[in-house]
Parts: sequence; C-alpha cells; structure tokens
Amino acid sequence: MGDAAAGGGDVHAIGGGEFKGKVRGYLQAHNLPVGGFFVSTLHSLALNIATRHPELSGIDLDTFNLVQLDRDRRSLLACIERWAADHPALYQQLLIGTGFDGEETERLRRRSVLTSELLPSLIQTVVHEAKSSGMTPAELQGLGRVLQQDRHEDGNAIDYPVLEIAAGLYEQYEIMLRDRQAIDYDDTILAALRVLENPDARRRWQTQIFGVFEDEAQDSSPLQTQLLQQLALDPDLPDSPNSPNSPNAPRRCNLIRVGDPNQAINATFTPADPIFFRQFCQRCDRQGQLATINRAGRSAPIILETANFLLDWINERWQRDRTGGDLPFRLQYIQPVGADDPQPNANPAPIDSGVELHRPKTIEDTVNHLIARIQQILADDPNTSIAILVRTHDRGKFIVDRLALHGDLQICDVAQGARASQIPSEILQVFRFLDRPHSPDNLKAVLRLLTARNAELKQKLDLDRLAIRPERFLYPTPFDPLPDDATREAAHFCTSLLRARINLPQSHLIGFIAFALQYDAAELATAEKLADRVLRPGGQGSSLHDTIEALRAIVETERFEPVEIESSESQYMQGGVVTVLTMHKAKGLDWDVVFVPFLHADSIPGSLYVPKSCLFLGDVALPEVAKARLRRSLHAQLLADESPNTTTPTNFTLADDWKLAERVKRAEEYRLLYVAMTRAKRLLWLSAAHQAPFLWSKPESIQPQEPCPAFLALCEQFPQFARDS
Repeated sequence: MGDAAAGGGDVHAIGGGEFKGKVRGYLQAHNLPVGGFFVSTLHSLALNIATRHPELSGIDLDTFNLVQLDRDRRSLLACIERWAADHPALYQQLLIGTGFDGEETERLRRRSVLTSELLPSLIQTVVHEAKSSGMTPAELQGLGRVLQQDRHEDGNAIDYPVLEIAAGLYEQYEIMLRDRQAIDYDDTILAALRVLENPDARRRWQTQIFGVFEDEAQDSSPLQTQLLQQLALDPDLPDSPNSPNSPNAPRRCNLIRVGDPNQAINATFTPADPIFFRQFCQRCDRQGQLATINRAGRSAPIILETANFLLDWINERWQRDRTGGDLPFRLQYIQPVGADDPQPNANPAPIDSGVELHRPKTIEDTVNHLIARIQQILADDPNTSIAILVRTHDRGKFIVDRLALHGDLQICDVAQGARASQIPSEILQVFRFLDRPHSPDNLKAVLRLLTARNAELKQKLDLDRLAIRPERFLYPTPFDPLPDDATREAAHFCTSLLRARINLPQSHLIGFIAFALQYDAAELATAEKLADRVLRPGGQGSSLHDTIEALRAIVETERFEPVEIESSESQYMQGGVVTVLTMHKAKGLDWDVVFVPFLHADSIPGSLYVPKSCLFLGDVALPEVAKARLRRSLHAQLLADESPNTTTPTNFTLADDWKLAERVKRAEEYRLLYVAMTRAKRLLWLSAAHQAPFLWSKPESIQPQEPCPAFLALCEQFPQFARDS
C-alpha cells in the first residue's frame, strides 16, 4: 500500500527482529545483489537523521543524553513537585477529589497516591501521546481550555481540567529535559522532521533513499508516517502545494506500508492507533494504490475458519450492543492459498480436528489437560513446535512452574527476560535478610525467592512454619528433630548467604547472590550492571547499610532496565520445545500447535482498572481519560482534513471519555485474541476454566470465573470441538 515514483538510491526498510536476514535470504534465492538496503527502527532512523545535522535538529549527542520517560521516577517526582508548587489550586482540587473531610492521615495518603502513582502515570501517558502528535505544552494547554469551556457552556462541567493539569506537567517535564540537556525517544522524530524542513537537507536524504518499506505500519503514529513520507518523496519532482497526507497529493512517493489493522495490539500503551493506518489505506484505495493480501498459507483451513468467525462475531456484537466508535476489526477474511502456491506445506493438514475448546474445572486441571495433550503430541511427532500463549506474565509463570515438574518436557520461558526487571527488588530482599537474619519476614522473603525458582522445593516447604523460628531453622541444635531433605536444602541456601556476607568483599556479594539464586545469563548480566550502580568505585568502602539504601532508592524511585541478551526469534519456534510467552510477544511468530488457556472475561475483553487508592478521584482513571480526550481531538482533526465541511462535537463529559477508553481496551483485547489464534498452524487449543484466581499473584485462591464471551461463541458455533472437562 502506498504511492510510487521514479528515483534513485537505497531502499530503506523499517522493521525489526530478523527482518534484514529474511530480506537477504530472499535476494540470494533470486540471485540478486544483497546490498543496497538497510534496516532500522523508526527511532534509530530519526536519531541518525537528527545527529547528522545538529545545527538543524538542535541535537548533539556529544552534549545531549537520550533518556526514556518511564525509567527515571526521581526526575518525574521532581517535575510533579514543581508543578504542584506552581499550581496549588489544581493540586488542591485533585487532593479534595470527590469529597474530603480534612482528616490528616487521609490527606497524607492522598498526597502519596498523587505523587507516586497517579501524576507520574499522567505525565508518561500524556507526554508520549502529545509529542507523537507534534503537540507542544502550550498547544495542549489551549486545547484543554477549549474543551473545558465547551463542557461548561453545555452544562456538562467535569470535575477535573485533565488536559490543563497534563499540560502543566508536560511543561515541567520539558524544562527538566532542557536543564539536563536530555532528549527522549519522541524528540528524535520531532528533531528529524525539523531537519527535513530544510530544503537542502531534505533533498540530500531523498536523493540517498529510493524508497521506504515499512512493516507493521498499523503501529505507527501520524508523525512517524509523516517522516517516512518525506523521505520517500522524489526530489526531482517539484513540491506540491498539497501535503503528503492530503488525499489529493500527487503520486510521487516510493512508500510501501504493510500492516494489518486487525493485528493492532499496542494502542492501549503506545500512541499507535489503528484508525491512522485505516485512513491511510482509504486514501490509497481512492488513488488506486491499495493492495489487499487476503490469502495465507500458515494455518490449516479450519483454524482460518475459526478466526474469521471470531472477527464476524465480535463486529456484530459491537453493533448489536451499540458500543459505538469504529468496529474492532476491518471486514476482511483470511483465505487459504491456491493449489499452485510455492510455499512448502501451505495450509497444512490439521492435527486431529485442528481446533479444541475445553472447559476444565480449575486452572490446575487446565494445566494437567494441557500437559497430557503436549505429551501425546510429542509422542506422535517429537519435532512438533508448540507454544503456550498467555495474557500476562504471572499466568505464564504459573504454567512454567507446573511444566518444570515434568522433566521430560523441554521448556523455553520467554517471559524470564521480562521478569529480570525484578532483580533489584530480589537482591534488596536478600540484603535485608543479611542485615537482620533473625527477622521472620526477611527469612520468609528469601525463602520465597528460593522456591520461586525451584517448583519441586516449593511443593515441599511450609514457609510460614520455617520462618516462625529463624534460629532453629538456620542453626538447629542436636536436640531438634532431624530436618527433611527439602528443609535441609533451604537452610543450606540461607546459611551460605550468611557465610558469604562474612567471607566475601562487599563488592562481590551481589554477584554471589545472583549465582546462589541460579540466575540465567541475562539475569547475571543484569545483576552485574546493578552492582556497578550501587557500589562505590572499588566497592570496598561500601557498608551493608549503604548498599541497602542504594538498592532501596533504585527500587522505589526508578525503573531499572535489565540487560537483554540478543536472541533469534527462531529459538522460540524449535521443534520438540514448549515455548511459553505472552500473546503480545507471539506477534509475528507461529507454531504447529498453539495452546491458549485461561480465556476468562476478566482479562479478555476485561475492563479498565481504577486502583482502590485512587477512588477518591471518582470511578475513572485520569491518565486514561486524558488519552481518550487527546485521541478524540486527533481523530476530529483527521476527519476535518478528509472532509473539511464536517463538524465534530467537543462537549464530551468525563464519563464519555471513560467510555471511549473502555471501548479502545475491549477492541484491542479482542484483536489480541485474534492474533493468538492465528499463530497456530495445525492445532489450536483454547480453554476457559470454571474456576480461576481473581489475583494471579495468589493462584491458590480460586473462585468462579466467567469465560470470555468470544470463547462461548466459538463453543456454540463449533460444538464438535467443545469439550467440558
């Protein structure tokens, strides 16, 4: 999809992962030169352009630092404090919320919630959204005042001027960046666009680039799309009076954008919105430049039929329930490829029925059925590739712990890398134990760390019983009963930590703890990075108390970024290996057999969550309201560009914006399920247990749970696949 024109130079592909290797492979297969193109992410491309022209972009990495918005809570807290000091009336309005009796303890609690939870989330959400649309703090402030005035004029006064509050926080954030001579990733796109405003610089880049190919285009923001269009323009044609975004712009652009709006699964936590790509496709369609690829050879026909039914059912339910807004899915069906398709084993034969729908009694029964099915499949063909896709990491950990009890299964736990971000907290818990080993709470925390990595040991230990008398557990006397093997192993682990505190230099303690906890390579590298952060030069001068305070500051005030060891996506799809990962991580991958357990209504489609601590502000989450309000404005602007005579209302209430945010979440959750289902080649196994935990951090506390409505619809449509276990 896109515009085309003659030109010369390289081809620039925007993608990730193993994209470059795949392109090289195709070129070699067709005996074509493998050079002449390069691959990067959009932000890397933008940063490259900006740093090549520091005089135009205002960015010089010799003096500027690149920071990530959500990883420095200390700076965010400083921004909040300055904003509260400059806007006491707005801060007081948030503090009072829907009502306040003046009790001092409650006032302190609300201050803590505002500064540590709500306002940091509001900064992160709004700055990302506003910058990605090219909106400055002053423009956001103006938009907030206009929308607020419209609401008051219509008698729909809302409780909080959300965008005005957000604009003030955004302004303080920008001041902080300037003071620190720092930029964030959104600044790289804006800086690159500033460079391309210069005719000479723009022509230089357009001459070097023949065309641009963008993959996963449904995940791009409008400014990112504008950057690619500028680069793909033919420099030898005169400038058009029309914007590249205009539907009447001439075809002088070598830009190919490939994407599927039905696989847009990032809208709830990034500025990406499928409406942008949908509208781009509509413009291309009017210009005769839209190509639809509706055939796929990945999956067995019955799996395609199931996915197509899901798409239809959700869209029809959306209309029947008068949910409003755009439909979750673009009306397009996946068709099998033709008999002459060159793909090997295209649309393969299914394993048994190809689709299985299960209703186990509990989540434990779910895993037992799942393991039995895996063992049966691998017994028939040991090279079968298998994946278990879950909605969240805690569900994946629950499954991995159970799989680990079966030594005959080879497991690839993709979520292990994501959990490495918890390493500072884990190391801090161990240091607290080293400081006060006689504390039952500290001992129990360390034992939890041990059993979290040893599922078999977890089944055998009663942590409450062991932790109640730390001295007797750690150093039993000859008169105490002989401990069992599991208790002896746990005690040896703890006493080895205590001996290390005495015998090892302070600088080596974090490394020893990492080895004792049996960290993998990425986690060990993360622990080493952490040690460099918390220890003084040389490490010998730091006391145990200094290390604890340094770790506590990292855990409480910033998001510590773990070290990631680069790995090939192909390792996630090995035959004979059971890969456990989240649905989001599965995008772009496929397996012979895909298991999707725990399909409950509380997660798909789920609902937006308002923390109990924030209920004094009402039954809405202000960051989500701010995002919805901004997107309404962006959508209205896009509609105005397409149809200049169209007017759109602006007098939406707080409740209206909350409903919009809910619709966005539900639509995306259904698209996520669609993505998970279409990862399967030969067998798709779905399940929803009758009982499941409300909190997956406590999987033992189960209660009745409603299944995902789409899962029930599949059971009704395909009763031959449904099995109530």
